Amino acid sequence: MIEVESMDLRLLEYFLAVCEELHFTKAAEKLGISQPTLSQQIRILESRLGATLFYRVGKKIQMTQAGEVLQYHARRIFSEVHQIHMKMDEINLMQRGKITIGCSGNHLLLPSLATFQKKYSGIELSIIDIATDEIIEKTLNHEFEVGIVLLPINESQLEHKVLFKDEFTLVVSNEHPLAENEYIHIKDLSGHSLFLLQEKYLTRQYIDGYFKSLGLQIKPAVELSDMHSLLHMTILNQGITILPKSYLNTVDTRKIRQIPIIPSIPLKEVGIVYRKQKFMSSTIKEFIEHMLQSYQSV
Repeated sequence: MIEVESMDLRLLEYFLAVCEELHFTKAAEKLGISQPTLSQQIRILESRLGATLFYRVGKKIQMTQAGEVLQYHARRIFSEVHQIHMKMDEINLMQRGKITIGCSGNHLLLPSLATFQKKYSGIELSIIDIATDEIIEKTLNHEFEVGIVLLPINESQLEHKVLFKDEFTLVVSNEHPLAENEYIHIKDLSGHSLFLLQEKYLTRQYIDGYFKSLGLQIKPAVELSDMHSLLHMTILNQGITILPKSYLNTVDTRKIRQIPIIPSIPLKEVGIVYRKQKFMSSTIKEFIEHMLQSYQSV
């Protein structure tokens, strides 16, 4: 039986060099060792295998049948070793690094951030909550690796994948006159103070478009720059707001009522966007895949 454990990679490296050159002196020069040393190492390999690997034809050498068999398997061994190194490098890279993420509402990331951070604690996540247009611009300019936005986007240089479909609902405090309603018709909102995001946000633009499609106009009493402030104002000032369910799933809802709007605001797709590119780091690939799997499981 061949003692495989004693046949180290160095001997196989020497053997493959001879196979490529079919000349001991040239192979030795390529390896940076002397020709006698190389010949000795090949004899050691032949002794361990119990087979002759080369034979001489005049001044040249040729592989024996045993040599051809060993060459085939030795190449496969070095290919596997190369794959091992690549995988180890990939794993090591996944233990460190930084991902900068643009997000049109941090709530869109919360369900999957904790599990990703637990799995890859060495990766720093920098999350910046800004408007969708700014996310698109900064992703194109390589300031963000990925963005989480409402879809669709009209940008040919970006790829996107759908994470989930979001639903919008009317929100009032428990003390509001509408709190007992099972539903509310959109036309009945005109007599109430409405709190909404500023017009630069795609969520606001989407709500505006919904009202416009019904022949209605929005005149909010208050415009704010984040959903947390909208919710807080709604509770304190007895006004009303319209918020996505994805956000409401992340907050304490004991002080508010969620009331369906008739006709309902169409569901909106939320997706992850990133630059079209030939090369993408394993860290970014893993983050995108993690996000997709997280929302699919939900």
